[in-house]
Amino acid sequence: MADVAARNPAALSAQPRSGLHKLMQRKSTIAFLMALPLILLIAILVAYPAGYAVYLATLNKGMTRFVGFGNFEFLFGRDTFWLVVYQSCLFAITAVIFKAIIGFVVAHFVHNIPSKGQRKWRGMLLVPWVIPPAMSTLAWLWLFDPSYSALNWLLAIFGIEGIPWTGEAGWARFSVILVNVWIGSPFFMIMYLAALKSVPDQLYEAASIDGATWWQRIWYVTLPMMRNIIAITALFSLIVTFANFDIVRVLTAGGPLNSTHIFGTWAFRVGIEGGDIPLGAAVSLFMVPILAVAATFILRDITKRGSEV
Repeated sequence: MADVAARNPAALSAQPRSGLHKLMQRKSTIAFLMALPLILLIAILVAYPAGYAVYLATLNKGMTRFVGFGNFEFLFGRDTFWLVVYQSCLFAITAVIFKAIIGFVVAHFVHNIPSKGQRKWRGMLLVPWVIPPAMSTLAWLWLFDPSYSALNWLLAIFGIEGIPWTGEAGWARFSVILVNVWIGSPFFMIMYLAALKSVPDQLYEAASIDGATWWQRIWYVTLPMMRNIIAITALFSLIVTFANFDIVRVLTAGGPLNSTHIFGTWAFRVGIEGGDIPLGAAVSLFMVPILAVAATFILRDITKRGSEV
């Protein structure tokens, strides 16, 4: 080695350069460097606020003393908190299921339309998703108005008594789920439509030759080919729906009698309006374990199916 260095002093200095050059040629290194700005942005806008929320949740109301898990213990002893947990799960799971079903049906409808008319239908069906949720919810609030409800006016034409859309707990929950389904279904539709276009026509032709019915083609061809997209879309929508704020805030403000509060609105009520920011942070953090469990099961199922292919 000494002889090589004596004969060629540049050999040793070239080795680190060649190693760095090989490292820079790796696809993983290039991918990491290209994603580095996004990683830093996520760290600044997501990781830091999340860490600060955890810190706030361990303080007392005046944010002057460390109380550890005291805020969580206080929440666990309140019936309103468990009511919020129930309503958040009911709101998110029910809305995602109906959005998935409606999006799947509408995507098939648009997929079977001739190419010339698909663009028009896609544009019209995306309108509820494109409009800001607060504006859509405000329009629905006018439809649900107890005195001038357009929906109750239609019911009165058929001799049906008006419905207290936002004045009774059961109907208020139904109303917020309905509005969320109205706003979110187009997202499922456009995702499923893209997945449908990637399914080879040869599979449907082979199934038809084998005598498969329409339902059998859906069950044995369409769903298996779309299952990863269905799972990922459902997971993304579940996260967004759990963290929803504007629909419940505008439509019912959590009423009547806290019967429609979800994590986001109740955290705002406790933390901002109630002046107890650490307790509000503790409420919002309780979403993390629920969503982590859901994400673990869904992503594990996707990974398992991917390894089977």
